[in-house]
Amino acid sequence: MTVDATELGERATPVRGRASALALLLGADVAVQFGSAAAALLIPEVGVWGVLVLRLTVSAVLLLAICRPTLRGHTSKDWAVAGLLGLTLCAWNSCFYLAILRMPLGPTVTLELLGPLALTLLGSRRAADPLWALLALAGVFLLGKDGFSGLEPAGVAFALCAAVLWACYIQLSARTGARFERLDGLAVAMTVAATASVPVGLLFGRVTLPEPGDVWLVLAVAVLSSVVPTASELIALRTIGPVVFSVLMSLAPPAAALAGLLVLDQSLTLLQWLAMVLVVIACGGALLTPGPGRRR
Repeated sequence: MTVDATELGERATPVRGRASALALLLGADVAVQFGSAAAALLIPEVGVWGVLVLRLTVSAVLLLAICRPTLRGHTSKDWAVAGLLGLTLCAWNSCFYLAILRMPLGPTVTLELLGPLALTLLGSRRAADPLWALLALAGVFLLGKDGFSGLEPAGVAFALCAAVLWACYIQLSARTGARFERLDGLAVAMTVAATASVPVGLLFGRVTLPEPGDVWLVLAVAVLSSVVPTASELIALRTIGPVVFSVLMSLAPPAAALAGLLVLDQSLTLLQWLAMVLVVIACGGALLTPGPGRRR
C-alpha cells in the first residue's frame, strides 16, 4: 500500500497541533510557578485579596492594550459567553484563595483537579479517556496525600467549588476562543473578571495599593500568573479540546514538585516519583489515543 505526501501531511498536522498545545501548557505551568513566587513576595505588602485584584486588573489592562479587541461583528451571545468566562474566572480564583487560607496547598490542588477530571469522565467519547483521568487523579492524590489529615470542612467546600468552577472555565474558555479571533475574547473576559474582583476583595479582606518599588512584582504576577496561562490555555483549547485539556491540567502538581526539587532543593520520595510517572503516562495517553471518528 502506498501513501502519498498529502495523506502523510494530514496525519502529521494533528500531531504537530497537539505537540504545540502541550508545549503551551507546559510553558504556562512554568510561568505559574514563577508567578506564585512573585505573589509570595507581594502578599505581605497588599494581602491575598490585594494580589487577586491587582493581578486581574493589571492583566486586563495589558490584554486590552495588546489585543485592542474589535467591538463590532459580535452577537449578544458572544458577549455573554465572554462575560460569563470573566465572572467564572473571578469566582474560581476567589474560591481557590478561600480554600488555601484554610488548608494546605497539596490537598487543595488535588480536590480542585476533580473538576477538570470529572469533565473528562462526563464529556469523553473515547473509551480510554476515563482510564487516563483516573490514572492522573491517582498520581495527583499520591503527590498531595500527606496533607489530607484533619482538613477544615469549609476549606474542602471552597476547594470543591473551585473544582466545579475550573471545569466551567475550561468549557467557557473553549467557547470564547471559538467565538472571538486572537485573544479578543480573553481581553473582554479579563476585564469583567477584574471589575468583579474589586467588590469580592473588599468583602473578604483588605485591598491596598503596592509601594512604588513593588510595581515590578505586580507586573510579574499579572503576566506570569494570569496573562500567559490564560492565553496559552485558550490557544491550546482550539487544538486539543476540553476533554484532553482536562487531563493535561494534572501536570501542574508534578511541575510544582519538580520546581521544588530543582530550585529549592526539596527531596522527593519514591512514592512521589511514582505519582509523577502516573501523571505523565496519563497525559501521554490522553494526547496519543486516537479519536472515535478518526480514519485509519
